[in-house]
Amino acid sequence: MKAAGYTRIGTARDVLTVGEQERPEPGPGQVRVRVRTSAVNPTDVKTRDGTTDRPFDGVRIPHQDGVGEIDAVGDGVDEARVGQRVWIWLASPGGAGGDALAEWGTCAQWTVVPEHQATPLPDAASDDLGACLGVPAMTAYHCLFADGSPTDLNVLVSGGAGAVGHYGIELARWAGATVVSTVSGPEKAELARAAGADHVLNYRDDDIAEQIRAAVPQVDRVVEVSLAQNLALDLAVVGRGASIVSYAATATDPTVPVRACMGANVNLRFVLLYGVPADALRTAAQEVTAAAAAGSLSALPIHRFSLDDVAAAHEAVESGVTGKVVVDID
Repeated sequence: MKAAGYTRIGTARDVLTVGEQERPEPGPGQVRVRVRTSAVNPTDVKTRDGTTDRPFDGVRIPHQDGVGEIDAVGDGVDEARVGQRVWIWLASPGGAGGDALAEWGTCAQWTVVPEHQATPLPDAASDDLGACLGVPAMTAYHCLFADGSPTDLNVLVSGGAGAVGHYGIELARWAGATVVSTVSGPEKAELARAAGADHVLNYRDDDIAEQIRAAVPQVDRVVEVSLAQNLALDLAVVGRGASIVSYAATATDPTVPVRACMGANVNLRFVLLYGVPADALRTAAQEVTAAAAAGSLSALPIHRFSLDDVAAAHEAVESGVTGKVVVDID
């Protein structure tokens, strides 16, 4: 089969190659998926360039997320799943398996994953939406629901034009929350509004805290992309007992004002999807699928690359392109 891969860490142009690999066969409890579209996440890039330390031997096939069709199943898996259209999550290094399968990502004509990591995609959901789910939507779900449902709460989503921010807005609205989102400018504001945010504000405004307090009386939950930059703002607008949930690391770690956090009785939570318990991951996948089936989720702006241009796809992610970078396998 044709696949992208690398045998050492480094820049995309230096280490990524496209060539022939032996097609994998599913073992007990596993399914094989004929991949149509592979999605690139920032964590895929960081694994490839060595920013995240995940040692491996042999060839690593990158990317955790994707969409395709099950064409073979292993022992113990219902054969009726053959032919099922699915979205794939955490297939590659750092994924939920923690075994040899963690070297097999979605950037190949076929991949093999534990059957629960190939989730049926609703008929009304496009392949593009299916490819966008995985890490971004499941991270957003865990940020929103780890401390209980956000129904009837006021949620602040920072960076609402980003991938996690996009699904943070949509999943919060699906759950019945009121959503305030902060962005950096008009173009990104349009994306946050399109996702359904009730209030979209520019975080660069000097009176941003006052604007948030004018939009909602207090913030109950924060989905935070940059804790170092925004913690002071978050503390200025949250109510007592609120949760601030950070899902991304920055070059500079934040300084935590302990007294202010104590005064607000705030919960600081940190999310890295690979460390989330397996049962919580399965619940996230099921609930994200339910939201997609309800028509409450939309695809991000798509930037397409061919398999032969996988290095360019990684470079697009590194450049900070807004939207979702995907590699079309077919």
